[in-house]
Amino acid sequence: MLYLWRWFLLSLLLFSLQVHAENTLSFGPMPISLKYLPVPTVPGLLNGSDPIIADKDTAIVLGKALFWDANIGSDGMACASCHFHAGADSRVKNQLAPGGQSTTLSKEQLAKFSVNQSLSAAQFPFYQLQNPLQESSSVSNDSHFVTGSAGTFGGEYKGVSSQKRVFEDCARSAGEVFHVGKLATRRVTPRNAPTVINAVFNYRNFWDGRANNVFNGSNSWGDRDPDAGIWVAHDSNTVTKERLHLTNASLASLATAPPLNTTEMSCSQRTLQDIGRKLLPRQPLENQRVHWNDSVLAPFSLSNEQALKPGLNTTYAALIKKAFNSKYWSYQGPNKFGSPLSGEPYQQMEANFALFFGLSIQLYESTLISDNAPFDQSRRDKDNLPIDLSAEELNGFEQFRINLCSHCHLGPNFTAAAIDANATLAKSNPSVFDEISTTTNVVNRIPLFVHNKALTVFSDIGFASTGVAREEADIGLGGIDEFGNPLSFSKQYLQFLAGMNEDVKDDAVRHVRPCDFQIPFAVNFKPTYKALSVFNIEDGVQPQQQDSKNCFLSADKNAFLPTIQAAQAELKKPDTNKMLAEVNASFKIPSLRNIELTGPYMHNGSMANLEQVIEFYSRGGNFMNDAKETTLVFPLPRLKFSEKNRHDLIAFLKTLTDDRVRYQRAPFDHPELIIPQGHDGDHLRVTPKHFNLPMAKDDFLVVPATGASGIESELQPFDAYLRKI
Repeated sequence: MLYLWRWFLLSLLLFSLQVHAENTLSFGPMPISLKYLPVPTVPGLLNGSDPIIADKDTAIVLGKALFWDANIGSDGMACASCHFHAGADSRVKNQLAPGGQSTTLSKEQLAKFSVNQSLSAAQFPFYQLQNPLQESSSVSNDSHFVTGSAGTFGGEYKGVSSQKRVFEDCARSAGEVFHVGKLATRRVTPRNAPTVINAVFNYRNFWDGRANNVFNGSNSWGDRDPDAGIWVAHDSNTVTKERLHLTNASLASLATAPPLNTTEMSCSQRTLQDIGRKLLPRQPLENQRVHWNDSVLAPFSLSNEQALKPGLNTTYAALIKKAFNSKYWSYQGPNKFGSPLSGEPYQQMEANFALFFGLSIQLYESTLISDNAPFDQSRRDKDNLPIDLSAEELNGFEQFRINLCSHCHLGPNFTAAAIDANATLAKSNPSVFDEISTTTNVVNRIPLFVHNKALTVFSDIGFASTGVAREEADIGLGGIDEFGNPLSFSKQYLQFLAGMNEDVKDDAVRHVRPCDFQIPFAVNFKPTYKALSVFNIEDGVQPQQQDSKNCFLSADKNAFLPTIQAAQAELKKPDTNKMLAEVNASFKIPSLRNIELTGPYMHNGSMANLEQVIEFYSRGGNFMNDAKETTLVFPLPRLKFSEKNRHDLIAFLKTLTDDRVRYQRAPFDHPELIIPQGHDGDHLRVTPKHFNLPMAKDDFLVVPATGASGIESELQPFDAYLRKI
């Protein structure tokens, strides 16, 4: 009953907001051009007395080569293999996984799943209603599947081959799920691949935020990993392992994970040091053609206007030596860095390969900014409204704001996940954009009112639960890292309030300012109406530990925390509704830039086109997960009952597509990529890859090398590639 009351009262609150929105065209933050948004700086990377990067341009060359090189994977998978189409993945064969990250499907559900099938338009959306605009309509299909990305065959890593082979030496076998008969098929990720374009603006990356804002030089976990570090040479005889703490480096954190993931790119037990040993003596992109006019790689390309040739005229080791400070690779003394499964001990350059790999890919991906879409090109009137859009696009823009889309898809990159970048913009350009909060709070307080009592829930800014899938299928941000700590900043904030400082692994949590919450959290007086705050002076409060400069709320009244004792007492109550961290089944809010080209949509890839996405939001989602109460996902009458408004909203979203992305022009040009897209055969029978290997033969998609001027034929939306049945 309490749950129903919470939902009813929240719906009432949101309905009042909707009614207000119906009567004011200025409701909702005003999006502006991405040209205004600054790329977050990484202190110590390029500046200071002894920066990590010695040559930025060479580091970008290194990063682009590494991102597109199929030699990174154990069996021909590049980072780009899942991010080749507007930064996302448009493959349609062998792309289904049997459930989400947290799913254990029943035998009956698994019986409906088969690998190596070609997706069809009729399968989407995965959760189908007879009337897609009516939330109470009968369910006509509920597949429980995920459109992910086909990756590796898997296997147990044995060592680096001395021969320049695509497939590494791994013990292979057919798995429990991904096989046809006795032949292994490529495994498929349990989440959809988001675009890497504009991802540099995200404070955290991956759908569940596990790619930490802090790069530790070793992996994706930031300060959470107590053993992370890099090897630094002080002279020819001295080298030490030191901690690294680079902020605004989430893309570097992200880059280090997929090459070791046994579904995405790697055999098990392989390390980034092993990848370094494999790659350092080799030509970058040795098996892939590189365009003679590539916007980054052209000076190193072996191609000319008469013929495209594979590889670059250098080695990975040479690029690293030119790009990075010598103290990270120059030590030649006795072994201090451990050894692989077989072979000689690692050298310093191999031991620090995670550092080189992560930072160079971050610098390359930092160039992938699509800030020249029609929306960016449009002139603005005195109210900052774009005036060069068509009448239907302008109505769509109005719908985008009135229907509260801009509250989650906030700022120039159309996502609240760009916390620091949005705040920096608001602080530095108040006259240009004064509707974005200047706070860098990573936690938000959301008030709910039940039986005249204030209930507080916390959520991570930039993440939301839309109810697209069941909570038990994938808890997303509600999960834990490999050390047992919560991924969520909100959960850590509750620990911080209770004085459990040793459990706070992300320093940003300690800097959350209560005076930046939209509604007071704790006040140093007794309010007339109890629901105005959660804690007051009678409960026990203390001044917030952070500074109170430029608070969102009045600092003299609202810059307060509960005392540790008060917070502990609250958390010990059987009903802790006041202080829940509602994060289960929450996922990073994606950018809407180039959205027409980055399907399938949602973290589970369950929708094939934008029409299905807008129908989903118009009816208010699929499932009522607890964390969905804290988001603005509820039925939208202006869209639900107007086909024109839905059509115009999609027309507006298409104004966010940059033609440089559509036609793969610089900086979105790239080397050749040969991508596995399913196997020779179907879900019943496949051809063996080789008579003595238990693997199915790959079918391949060849993505040709492009130069800075791009291609003539434009990229198509995802549903254009589906079988039409």
